[in-house]
Amino acid sequence: MNDNKSYSEIIARNDVYTTDSSLYKKKNFPSLSFFYKYVQIIIKNSKTGKKGLYDRYEWVNSSIKILRQLEKVGVQFEITGMNNITETNGPAVFVANHMGTIETMVLPAIIQAVKPVVYVIKKELTTYPVFRYVINSRYPIVVERKNPRQDLITVLKKSKETIQNGKSIIIFAQKTRSNFFNKSEFNSLGVKIAKSNNVPVIPLALVTDAWANGKFIKEFGKIDPNKRVYLAFGKALTVTGNGSEQHGQVVKFIEDKFKEWGKLDHIIE
Repeated sequence: MNDNKSYSEIIARNDVYTTDSSLYKKKNFPSLSFFYKYVQIIIKNSKTGKKGLYDRYEWVNSSIKILRQLEKVGVQFEITGMNNITETNGPAVFVANHMGTIETMVLPAIIQAVKPVVYVIKKELTTYPVFRYVINSRYPIVVERKNPRQDLITVLKKSKETIQNGKSIIIFAQKTRSNFFNKSEFNSLGVKIAKSNNVPVIPLALVTDAWANGKFIKEFGKIDPNKRVYLAFGKALTVTGNGSEQHGQVVKFIEDKFKEWGKLDHIIE
């Protein structure tokens, strides 16, 4: 644990972040090179978490290390709209599509350093070997994904406690990780959370298939430096009425970003 209790870097200090190409060192086997370092980082984090020492500083700093390791094997990042995080007072609910592992590993480096945050996650992640000590130490909101009604009750209850403690929430509003943005399956749970707690929604669009989902273990898929990573934060939305208008605005924001990034064929109506 860092004795000086500081973040090694605050990425969201600026509105836009793009990878410095000088960080890249050509690798013949980018996946092998990345995962060699990645496993070391995760094992160290797990040991720290098991001791109860994996705090917010460790979380941000290890997230930055993972981002840097991706950049070193050639993955290029483009992150925009971070002023929408820093200019939003108090907690917010970040509502995003979900492609893969990059967003779960890198978002703490972006958000946590300027706005304390937790994830809404499925229960099975809390039992993963090694990973569970890291995951459970960051106070996630856990859902079963067996009974949607019970999950809604649980999330609304836990989100109230979380937001009252000054923390924001990240929710991936689709059933599972996918390279496609299926508009009809994008749920409104994030908007419901924001409405019930009187906090804004911040849309988050992302394309992160540079780190593919693994065939047997999702976290260990191919690293493809030829694919650029995009993350875009939208303006905070105040939820009104039943929230359907804001849900539509979140969906449109993500759809528009996919079109802007040349991913029109990744949108499912």
